[in-house]
Amino acid sequence: MAFTELLSEKNYNKITVQEIIDRANIGRSTFYSHFETKDDLLKEICRELFDHIFSNDLNRECSKVFENSKKNPKILITHILYHLKENREKIVKVLSCESNEHFLEYFKKYIYKIIDEYIFIEKNKDKKYEKFLKNHICSTFVETVKWWIGNKMEESPEEISDYFFRVIDPLI
Repeated sequence: MAFTELLSEKNYNKITVQEIIDRANIGRSTFYSHFETKDDLLKEICRELFDHIFSNDLNRECSKVFENSKKNPKILITHILYHLKENREKIVKVLSCESNEHFLEYFKKYIYKIIDEYIFIEKNKDKKYEKFLKNHICSTFVETVKWWIGNKMEESPEEISDYFFRVIDPLI
């Protein structure tokens, strides 16, 4: 996609709508009929990618079939990691761009929903601590994925899932 190619070449803040239009070989009116700004385009790319990756349907377009009727968080995280690995070309381009913080912000929101729904955190009277803990676990997963990508995804999704849970199990 034209926009992800541009992201791998230059800082997000320096990319203009005109450059996106030129690279995609589309007209200005076509761009603006779909997106108001390049931020909206980035949100849409992230939404498409993450809706696919974070699908609750564990059989959806993934090379490995998962069964998770008991909502096991480790199975779900492993499933997500398989999707990330299978979509690594797109993800690496966006993560390696100078302005990856936009992508990571969206990524973190999706992870937070997964943690909120699937990872048991003992309900605590201290709601701030609960939110802090969820954020900490979410940040740990994001950093785990960044490390994995930086390590050329040499480890299997099962290994990365195991590493992640070995770190967070004492917290939950």
